[in-house]
Amino acid sequence: MEGVGLTDLRFGEPVDTYEGAPGEGNARTFGVHGYAFTAIKPLHT
Repeated sequence: MEGVGLTDLRFGEPVDTYEGAPGEGNARTFGVHGYAFTAIKPLHT
């Protein structure tokens, strides 16, 4: 993300985004989680 110019990256706790979905077992096997994040993209002048 820093490669595209975002700064001040902050990530939240991992979230089980597949809970209740048909592929939930596979997601758990591979440790798939979603993460909320915030970042700033500075304006270039």
